[in-house]
Amino acid sequence: MVSLKDIVPAAQNNINTQFILVEKGRPTREGQNKTCLALVADETAAVHFQLWGEECDVFEAGDIMCLANGIFSYNRNSLVLRAGKRGKVEKVGEFLMTFVETPNMSEIRWVPHPTNSKRYVHEAVLSPHSRIFPPKY
Repeated sequence: MVSLKDIVPAAQNNINTQFILVEKGRPTREGQNKTCLALVADETAAVHFQLWGEECDVFEAGDIMCLANGIFSYNRNSLVLRAGKRGKVEKVGEFLMTFVETPNMSEIRWVPHPTNSKRYVHEAVLSPHSRIFPPKY
């Protein structure tokens, strides 16, 4: 399993990780599909996670989730982690998981690696925390 602080944008479904759902936004429609954005985190970082279809109804704040073959890529100009077509996300527990909300991996500007355009590197931090789900304290 990879820690959230170690995920990097890629066009491959290769992320296997576990995290807690911290907060979930309201469902919206993208064409025929219902989607909703969530803030998820582990003990190393947080990231925006996109839920699709019935995932929007199944998962709630406090759920500990396991993602297999996930993808971290751009969707509508935002970097989001998601299961994608080949990945799978499932609930594996509730409430008892240590987590942090910073850094938020979706709030980092990524640029192609100077010598390998298939890899990305951090260029700048856009915000130390989620601008979509700001801290409540």
